[in-house]
Amino acid sequence: MKLDPRLIARTSLGLLNEVGLEGLTMRVVAKELDVRAPALYWHIKGKQELLDEMAEIMFVEAVDGLESPARGETWQDWLLDTARRLRGGMLKYRDGARVFAGTNITHQSMYRTTELTMRTLRDAGFQPFEAARAFRALHHFVIGFTIEEQARIGITYTEGNPYESPLTIDPVRFPLSAAALDELWTEDTDGAFTHGVQLIIDGMAAQLERGAESA
Repeated sequence: MKLDPRLIARTSLGLLNEVGLEGLTMRVVAKELDVRAPALYWHIKGKQELLDEMAEIMFVEAVDGLESPARGETWQDWLLDTARRLRGGMLKYRDGARVFAGTNITHQSMYRTTELTMRTLRDAGFQPFEAARAFRALHHFVIGFTIEEQARIGITYTEGNPYESPLTIDPVRFPLSAAALDELWTEDTDGAFTHGVQLIIDGMAAQLERGAESA
């Protein structure tokens, strides 16, 4: 078996569900590949470079088949679907969003996805700087939401998942928080994710409308 960065990264992704990000060391990966840890450093310089390679694989899988909006598909629906693709790609792996956050992806699929997004928003009437800022905001929301979503699974806790315990808030001291408890800690993560993305998209639509009115 010939080692290369892609094989090492795929092996590492395969180990994630078992050991999590904290347990994913070069020594653990080397053992899985039946080599000594120093052999990995001929191909991967360190943990961050490994995460970059892993994130690249996740991203390529997530956007596989992504094309420009279909005939009759709105830019809003296209953006929502693209956001769902990225979240789904991270949810395939334990700590997938933490792996993905802060990584440097230089694969052509990243540039292609950015180009498709910029073109879609340009065709909808956005200025290039508006499209770029909106894409960045949406991208960051997806990653941040998924990090929190996976954290609530509670795997990293040694004595049970604290998120599974009923949360109580003093309704006298914090009446608004107590009244909104079900929404603040909803188990409907799909619905909460869609709502959050929709808020960003609605803000983008409002910005587009203001720009048209002032033109």
